[in-house]
Amino acid sequence: MIISTHITNSRGETTPDPDEGLSTRLRDLALVDLDALTAGLDGPAAQALVGAFADDCLDALQEARARIVALKKELAGPDPLNVLDLAARQRASDAGHAGAERVRDRLGAQAEAGRAFGRLADLAAGLVQKLFEADRRR
Repeated sequence: MIISTHITNSRGETTPDPDEGLSTRLRDLALVDLDALTAGLDGPAAQALVGAFADDCLDALQEARARIVALKKELAGPDPLNVLDLAARQRASDAGHAGAERVRDRLGAQAEAGRAFGRLADLAAGLVQKLFEADRRR
C-alpha cells in the first residue's frame, strides 16, 4: 500500500508533499513499542536492538530538525503585508497590481511553510519521548 500526500497551495494547485518520506519515518518510529520490540530477547540482544532503535530515532529527529530550521527561514523576512502602509493610490496603480500578486504568492508560500513546520514539529514531539525511553534502556 502506498500513501501519498498532496498539498494544495493558495492557487488551488496540488503538489506532492516534499516532507512525506520524513513525516512517514517520524510517524512509524513513534508507533514502535519498545516492550514489544524486545519481547523474547535476552539482555545483550535487547540492548543492541534498543540501541539501534535509539540511533534511528536520533537520526530521524536530526533530519526533522534540519528541515524545521529551513522552514523557519522561509517564514522569516520582511512582512508581505507591509503594502498596507502604502497610500491607496500606490496600491491601485499597475505596479500595485503586480505587487498584489507578489504579496499573495509570498503569503501562500509562508502558509505552506507554516503548515509543514507544524506537521513536522508535531511528529517530532511524538518521537522525542521514544528516544528518551530508548536511551534509558540502553
